[in-house]
Amino acid sequence: MANLLPLLTLISLHFLLPHHTLAFSPDTPTARRILVLVDDLAIRSTHALYFKSLTSRNYDLEFRLADDPKLALQRYEQYLYDGLILFCPTVERFGGAISKEVVLDFVDSGRDLIVAADGDASDLIREIATECGVDFDEDPAALVVDHASYAVSSTEGDHTLIASDGFIQSDVILGSKAIEAPVLFQGVGHSLNPANNLVLKVLSASPSAYSANPKFTLSNAPVLTGSAISLVSVVQARNNARILISGSLKIFSDRFFRSGVQKAGSPTRFEKSGNEQFLIELSKWIFHERGHLKAVNAKHHKVGEVDEPSIYRIMDDLEFSVEIYEWSGTSWEPYVADDVQIQFYMMSPYVLKTLSTDQKGLYYTSFKVPDVYGVFQFKVEYQRLRYTSLSLSKQIPVRPFRHNEYERFITTAYPYYGACLSMVS
Repeated sequence: MANLLPLLTLISLHFLLPHHTLAFSPDTPTARRILVLVDDLAIRSTHALYFKSLTSRNYDLEFRLADDPKLALQRYEQYLYDGLILFCPTVERFGGAISKEVVLDFVDSGRDLIVAADGDASDLIREIATECGVDFDEDPAALVVDHASYAVSSTEGDHTLIASDGFIQSDVILGSKAIEAPVLFQGVGHSLNPANNLVLKVLSASPSAYSANPKFTLSNAPVLTGSAISLVSVVQARNNARILISGSLKIFSDRFFRSGVQKAGSPTRFEKSGNEQFLIELSKWIFHERGHLKAVNAKHHKVGEVDEPSIYRIMDDLEFSVEIYEWSGTSWEPYVADDVQIQFYMMSPYVLKTLSTDQKGLYYTSFKVPDVYGVFQFKVEYQRLRYTSLSLSKQIPVRPFRHNEYERFITTAYPYYGACLSMVS
């Protein structure tokens, strides 16, 4: 009985310990848990269509108040969630063990983040956005106003409800199906940090828009104007974490999803706004259902052989191949591109070649080992905008010719051979 106690203790711990998660894993790409922090749990009802789109794609959502004193992203130094949604624009301070620094560490670990601000966004939400590369208007009462591209309604209003069709042109981020209807937006605008080249505008304001307090007459020129105003932006960090920053929480609401829309100056009225299609397609990119690559089965061998050698000799002819796939949300599909390159690298690349592809995910090439011996690496460093980056390497030594592997007679030495023979004769 005494011998069973350690085993029973281990079994008990197995069931008591929480389920820990990893960042997006090529091995288990569908195991995704997301924590949703809200100001008011009523958001579960007012934004139900957006959340339903996530749960229908097998995401496990956990809703908590942003000031819950029991909040935590980690337990036993392991993350409990794969993604974080902040639908709490007015929160001044997170509860429990969550802070601005903890949220940023969460992103630094390779996990994904969605931040929704609003006209009354707190300093905490603004600071998180700033750390991610965007700057909201410094005036806390400022909203995006557009007197030319506003959404037509029964009441004239202050033209803060705008209809935007300034979408990023990217099938990877927004899908291959065009978004016909404009997106309804009401909230605060932001600009991109010019020093951060990882941030992209996915929904821009029109050239006639500006950011100001709509309750007062303008006395000075607004700081944010025209297409420089971003309404929704995304970030892909160097560790492949993805971030969405929206200046509006209402943009995710059922009311905006279901509303009809007509842009001022346009005779066309759409029965349904483009909000649902825009945000659902964007969420697929944010949570790696599109644009996520993996490289597998990197192989190399001498031409005419199959087995991978432990060492190459200078001037050997070799072949290299690797398979690259893209996650489609349900399965791994072949990735097709014409800009994947291989480096044969020692301190610097001695060989740099673009790989050919069979259009089925296989990339391959052949080349001659350079006339330099040492420890080389096969390196594939692939960084394409809007896709996750790939980085793989395989190390291989290269040796010189042995003394008995040189040619018996060297062509360039024929003059010396002739000189010797002439002396003998």
